[in-house]
Amino acid sequence: MVSMEQSGSTMGEEPTWVELLVSFLLIGAVVAAVGLAVIVSLVGLTLWGKALLRRHRGTVSGGS
Repeated sequence: MVSMEQSGSTMGEEPTWVELLVSFLLIGAVVAAVGLAVIVSLVGLTLWGKALLRRHRGTVSGGS
């Protein structure tokens, strides 16, 4: 018959404070990079859209 007891922990060792700090910094860096990419994309699209409108208005009013 096989014993149902487990020798040792199934979770492994608890991380040290240095490992926790490094993991939090990595997670924060990923979040910051994604957030910055979204902000830069939105600003770029806004400026591109304004330039298109400005160019369109300039040609219409200039041609009249």
